[in-house]
Amino acid sequence: MESLCLDACGNLTLPRPPHLVTRRRYFRNPFSPPPLSLPEGDRVSTGLRVSCSLASGRRKEPVRARKNQNVWSIDNDLAAAKASAEDKTRKYRRRRGRRVRSAGRRGSGARVLVSGSMLMEIETVLQTQEPVIKPAWDTFASSVSGIWKGVGAVFSPFTAEIEPIGIGKKNENLYDCYTRSLIEKVSEDGVFSHIRRKTNWAALNPFGESKKRRAGDKTEAKDGFSEKETLDVLDKNSDLPSYDSFDLSKGEDLEEDVMGMEPGLVFFEDGSYSKGPVDLPVGGFDESKYFLSPTFKFEQCLVKGCHKRLRIVHTIEFNEGGSNIQIIRVAVYEEEWVSPANLDVADDVQFDMKPFSHRKRTQPSELTGSWKVFEVSATPIFSEEPTAGGGLPFVYLCTETLKKRSLPESSVSFGEEEVLDMQDVTVLWLPGGVTGYVDVNKDGILTIGVGWYSDEGINLVMERDYGMDGKLKEVRWKSEVKRRWTDS
Repeated sequence: MESLCLDACGNLTLPRPPHLVTRRRYFRNPFSPPPLSLPEGDRVSTGLRVSCSLASGRRKEPVRARKNQNVWSIDNDLAAAKASAEDKTRKYRRRRGRRVRSAGRRGSGARVLVSGSMLMEIETVLQTQEPVIKPAWDTFASSVSGIWKGVGAVFSPFTAEIEPIGIGKKNENLYDCYTRSLIEKVSEDGVFSHIRRKTNWAALNPFGESKKRRAGDKTEAKDGFSEKETLDVLDKNSDLPSYDSFDLSKGEDLEEDVMGMEPGLVFFEDGSYSKGPVDLPVGGFDESKYFLSPTFKFEQCLVKGCHKRLRIVHTIEFNEGGSNIQIIRVAVYEEEWVSPANLDVADDVQFDMKPFSHRKRTQPSELTGSWKVFEVSATPIFSEEPTAGGGLPFVYLCTETLKKRSLPESSVSFGEEEVLDMQDVTVLWLPGGVTGYVDVNKDGILTIGVGWYSDEGINLVMERDYGMDGKLKEVRWKSEVKRRWTDS
């Protein structure tokens, strides 16, 4: 399955109304020279810069550029001068931010939608790195095969607010969707070497995350007279149509693709996987080819209990030799396995999963504290000799640690006319316990990560790292269990 994405919505057949043109989140990484030579007084940074991921350690010093070493930076000399000045004024200087207007007012129960990176420290190493057996392709293919029913939504890479995913019959925006995926193994010469996926969908919900409200009347008797007061109350009839009200087996196609043993795919036997390119276009930039915008999809999947899974797809552009990264789109899907692919009984299975617009968002405070972390990492081995099956060889290692996660340096609830420094935005706090982040740490490592937290105190994480040369560096799968006991 090709990782190169030609369309941000992942579907070349769907119409693209003008008001659904995808907004883009821009940021420049803090280490590589700019593609254009501008006078210092005219150089303006209009992008986002992020500092470290959920898995990074505590950041004690500001990011500093390494001269002529890092392809991600803006300007080495400018960054060095800025870092020197920041050392003197960092504690007292108020950052200037981009002004963001909220759709609602901030109250005592305001939700945090975006934040800076959370700080992670290793407290104890319970088990050092040990080699593990590479997952079997046949086992992985069997784990993902079947009919999956699910829900999906698209979120802003700027503010993490839900965005329209479709258009209704009355030209209204629709914010949620139901999906049905048929995933089956494809045999070639008696070997199941590929997995075919076909997904149908139906869009719904013109209200977004805000509940539909109506005017209500309250009558109160005072001194023998009746007074009528108009109230703003929830409309009990505003429930969204159920999944079973749509015949998705004959619905509109969302995507259809084939996945095989491609070099950028890292998979695990429970059906979890991380898929994306092996090499990113970083380094030299040819100004005569300014119109070329290499665009890639990074799809990462986490599995819970073998029958539920979460997929997050980041669509990202790498412009100007990697010095200008544009996060175009963040799509989230949660799916539940209902039947094998060769049995047509999926329509008889009741499905009651809530759309994302009807779910609460996990808050940073829920992820703080001590965690017992079991981690499996896959490190690619690059060689000039081709490998059997066309895949890239990986070395799998596992480790177990106790880690402590602290609150992020900044968090934003998007109150009215609140000022937000977009350079501090790293983590998107999405509904359903989902977190997504794209981050560059102080060593110039680009991390694309997702997390899935449940009320049981379990947080599943998948992260994908790229080095300064643009090559895939490591893929990590983590199972974090919140430590709820105290030391005796």
